[in-house]
Amino acid sequence: MSQSEEHRADDGAASGLAAEALAEARAEASTPLASRVDDAVEADQDAAGAAPEPHHPKGSLWRDRNFLTMWTGQAFSQFGSQITMVALPVIAVILLDATEFEVGLLNAAEVAAFLLVGLPAGAWIDRMRKRHVMIWADAVRALALASIPVLWALDLLHIWQLMAVGLVIGIATVFFDVSYQSIIPSLVRTDQIGEANGKFESTQQIAHLAGPAIAGWLVAVVTAPVAILVDAVTYAISFFALLRTRDHEQRRAPEDHQPIMREIGEGLRWVFGNPLLRRIVGTTAVSNFASTMAYTMLPIFVLRQLEFTPQAYGIIFSLGAIGGLLGAIATPRIVARIGEARAIPVSAIAFSVAGAGVLLAAIFPAVAFPLLVVQSFIASFTVLVYNITQVTFRQRITPPRLLGRMNASIRFVVWGVMPISAILAGVLGQWLGVVPTLWISAVIELASALFVVIGPFWTMRDLPQAPAEAATP
Repeated sequence: MSQSEEHRADDGAASGLAAEALAEARAEASTPLASRVDDAVEADQDAAGAAPEPHHPKGSLWRDRNFLTMWTGQAFSQFGSQITMVALPVIAVILLDATEFEVGLLNAAEVAAFLLVGLPAGAWIDRMRKRHVMIWADAVRALALASIPVLWALDLLHIWQLMAVGLVIGIATVFFDVSYQSIIPSLVRTDQIGEANGKFESTQQIAHLAGPAIAGWLVAVVTAPVAILVDAVTYAISFFALLRTRDHEQRRAPEDHQPIMREIGEGLRWVFGNPLLRRIVGTTAVSNFASTMAYTMLPIFVLRQLEFTPQAYGIIFSLGAIGGLLGAIATPRIVARIGEARAIPVSAIAFSVAGAGVLLAAIFPAVAFPLLVVQSFIASFTVLVYNITQVTFRQRITPPRLLGRMNASIRFVVWGVMPISAILAGVLGQWLGVVPTLWISAVIELASALFVVIGPFWTMRDLPQAPAEAATP
């Protein structure tokens, strides 16, 4: 499962999500940066304290200008992140001639933050305005990425510097992503959460569709370090879009704050005290462990062993992403036909089997390109069905005061395994070789679905609807 963390519409929004997904398929000034953000934060807090909850336009979110502003910024940053996804391993494997172990360390640095600061980040974020956290995270990511072409131009770029940039971006991404998944209920009405998730996920898949191919072209034309500068610009666009977005979230009262470790514990108990969430976390964590092993070895396998060009490497991801877009479109129909609960084990079985597809490219290198495209297509489709279903379920049942900690607790587990997996992949790749490491990852991927396959999902049609209150610690 491709970095598969984490949407189904609520019953009242399922038909709306289907319609929206089908429609999507068819169809600054001289003030210093810090003071601009602080002014926006202060003004927004004043407004939140004096004004009632904003009115959300009825009907489709296409009529909600505030939501569209944030969505536009996220569309740019999602597109830009696809460029870095292609350009960064090209820099490491081709320009810096990194070893298997160094590539493993680079991948580990990019996701290590979820293991290192994931849990306290959730507790901190639940004490802060989530949109403001996202604003600062975008600023940090833009500046960190911009350093790569500068260092390259000065002939000072080394693999350890790529790792440092990956670590900084990873820390900022922890804060951004936990806030991002927790802010939707404060942007739209409850019955629009499914539609909002569908729009964000569909946009991500469209970015997956076009981004890698364009990234491969940019790498060939302007070099990989310069291509990464485009991603820095897209984070800046997201930064300004978030400045213009308004939400109705209010910070928790100071008297509601508890010691940080107690708040972390409350979030963990909420997640692992729910038997359905606990099984979803198990499948997602094991799948992410396996897919990270494969993803770590993939650029070496494709660029070095198969001798594909960066353009071909990007096109594989782009064509595969068509599956993700179709998965976003098909999820409401699949849920309507087999039920929300059963969609989770069905999709998990499918993406766990699809993970073995990379091995066919190793066995039949003459037709490796179409095999990798088909594998990526199937994996993207089924992961999207799984993600859309389970993330919306999580958002729906979690009390607002626990959203940040719920998401952080889950990310700590399901993304926290990834740096461990990346380092292990680097060690195994250097010791056993790239292809044997891919075999090991495929076996682990097959086992990932067991948590939800043997769970109670088959006996249910719909997952719980109403928010539940957490037990007082």
